[in-house]
Amino acid sequence: MQRPILILCIDRDNDLYEKARVAGPVIGREKNISAATKLALADPEDPDSNAIFYSVKIYDQLKKEGKSVELATLAGDKNLGYAADKAISSQLDRIIREINPTSAVLVTDGAADEEVLPIVKSRIKIDSTKIVFIKQAKELEKTYFVLIEKLRDPHYAKIVLGIPAIIILLISLSRMLGYGFEPVGILIGLYLLLKVFGVEDLVLRVIRDFRVSIFTVSWISYVVGFTLFLAGILIGYQLFFEGVRIGLSGEKLIAYVVVKHAATLVYFGALLIISGKFMDALTQRKNFTITRYSLYAVAATLMILVLYVGAKWVVNIEPPYVSFGEFLFTLVASVFIGYLSTTIIKDLRTDILVNMRLEGKEVINEQGSYIGKIIGVSGSENAIIVQTMFEKRYSLPIASVSSIGENVIVKGIE
Repeated sequence: MQRPILILCIDRDNDLYEKARVAGPVIGREKNISAATKLALADPEDPDSNAIFYSVKIYDQLKKEGKSVELATLAGDKNLGYAADKAISSQLDRIIREINPTSAVLVTDGAADEEVLPIVKSRIKIDSTKIVFIKQAKELEKTYFVLIEKLRDPHYAKIVLGIPAIIILLISLSRMLGYGFEPVGILIGLYLLLKVFGVEDLVLRVIRDFRVSIFTVSWISYVVGFTLFLAGILIGYQLFFEGVRIGLSGEKLIAYVVVKHAATLVYFGALLIISGKFMDALTQRKNFTITRYSLYAVAATLMILVLYVGAKWVVNIEPPYVSFGEFLFTLVASVFIGYLSTTIIKDLRTDILVNMRLEGKEVINEQGSYIGKIIGVSGSENAIIVQTMFEKRYSLPIASVSSIGENVIVKGIE
């Protein structure tokens, strides 16, 4: 079989998935035409659809010349940077591994996509590169409108307008309360640390799990839960000054706030919200989703238990007093219970998946990249069997499945 030339189109900011809900990579002429059409209908001004159509044009030209050709559009990530380049790299590696092309023709829509050129070059020989411009955008007098359009994009608006707005609000609030600039510096530093270590993405994923609708049972629990949550924060604020008044400082002051049940109110608020989502999943018979909220509840309970006992040991200003041995026992017991709960819930998830009819469902990763279609579930191997667009089969661990809807979304798979 003759090795093909790969026509490679790059959508680095993953507009295909974000705007048209088409998961990359998109393989083949017809699928690319369909994807470009959906994107053009979702956003007629997006240049990625023009780049895909141009890729199809090159594909047709080379086909007429009698060459063996394959067409693929790779999708990155809306956050650009490392996340986008990593997604493109993994998709490209998979395509090269499965079709073994001789060389590539790279098609992009501008400078942002050109940044992946070294990544592509390191994996395959490039015969030609084509940058597809929208003709009207090349004129200087259109620059203003291009900038305005970019600022309407949530990704750019978040950076250019959102971050300065949050900093201004925090500084103003801190100055108004008489705390100076230090608290703002601490908050910004913590946020940057969370972002560096990837905790921000984890938090955002959990928050997305708790989106509320007025047509579900959970909105009632949200109202009560957030009320308790805010009450806990307000009481914690009052307890902070009470602790200062009785001469506490540092870690003892923080522990005092926790021991006096401010954190407990926050916990019960969070538990109510989790319970609401649990009831939603129960009424909608989403058994797989129930297991996730069960795990959230266990984790929250063990966390507050360790936090409370630890705070009691740190402050120890009134009975019942807590020794370090009791705190250590609580810590070890929580780790054991957490491990046991995770194992039980993992087994339940496996049983649920085995009994669900998942065959034919598309599998995509959390970045929106298309992985393949499910052709079976193996309970003995704790795996789902996926077939790629090139008819190759491989197994994914059941533990990687994060949610099931129209598609099956997996985590930790590139």
